[in-house]
Amino acid sequence: MVENSLFSKPRDLFLDVVNARDYVQIDSVSHMYQSLKNSVEKPLKMILLYGKPGTGKSMLLHKLHYDLSKHQKVFMVETPIIEEEDFLRVLAQQIFGHSPREGISLNRFLEIASALSLPNVPIVLLDEAQLYSASLMEKIRLISDARAVKFVITLHKTDKEDVIAKEHFQTRIWESIELKNATPEELKVYVQKKLLKANCFDVANMFNDKNMKLIASLTRGNYRETNKLLFSLFGLYCWYEENHPSAIGYNALKPKWIEMAAIHTGLIRA
Repeated sequence: MVENSLFSKPRDLFLDVVNARDYVQIDSVSHMYQSLKNSVEKPLKMILLYGKPGTGKSMLLHKLHYDLSKHQKVFMVETPIIEEEDFLRVLAQQIFGHSPREGISLNRFLEIASALSLPNVPIVLLDEAQLYSASLMEKIRLISDARAVKFVITLHKTDKEDVIAKEHFQTRIWESIELKNATPEELKVYVQKKLLKANCFDVANMFNDKNMKLIASLTRGNYRETNKLLFSLFGLYCWYEENHPSAIGYNALKPKWIEMAAIHTGLIRA
């Protein structure tokens, strides 16, 4: 690999990882995030953040955790804890500092919460809540009804069903926020701000409305798919920089190379 490659840093910016420090401020997303923060400050017992995979739910949840943990008790469950007793045990440990050796019942959990009488209701952030059983969601509802914990949950929305209509969510959500895919204009702002934030000015200037429209059409404005595509694209540029540097044009991204990266990531079937 070429030392000090122009494209290796941009490539690594688009790794498929979630980090609150990588949050990019876009008007529509910032509006959603502010709505989420406002909801958390209300005396609501359960808040739902939903949308199709790759629309930024986990990123907003990580951002919320990063911001809230500076001044209040908040716990994030990134990987779903499927067993009900284990779920309650982990929450008791993380929120109340209680360390039972074995799983605990719902009644015992509520007793621990009531005995502590915390000045502020602890906040628990649950990612990938569609993986929880209806039985566990019922316990989560009862905990929130008792105002022992305030829950913010993320959930996938599919084309075939309206997630809000799911039986075990109908009467449990007090406020919901839906995230959607980005427009080409929003996606361009996202990509360029991400690059400029990392001082990748030359590469940011290679994005124009035409190639951004192509990227948006291939990824349908999905942030996760865009990250995967650009990681593959900049990997391709790294290869050319090392093996055939004269083939690189620095004025704009090459549409054919974007399509090659799309084939590699499965967005185009060759």
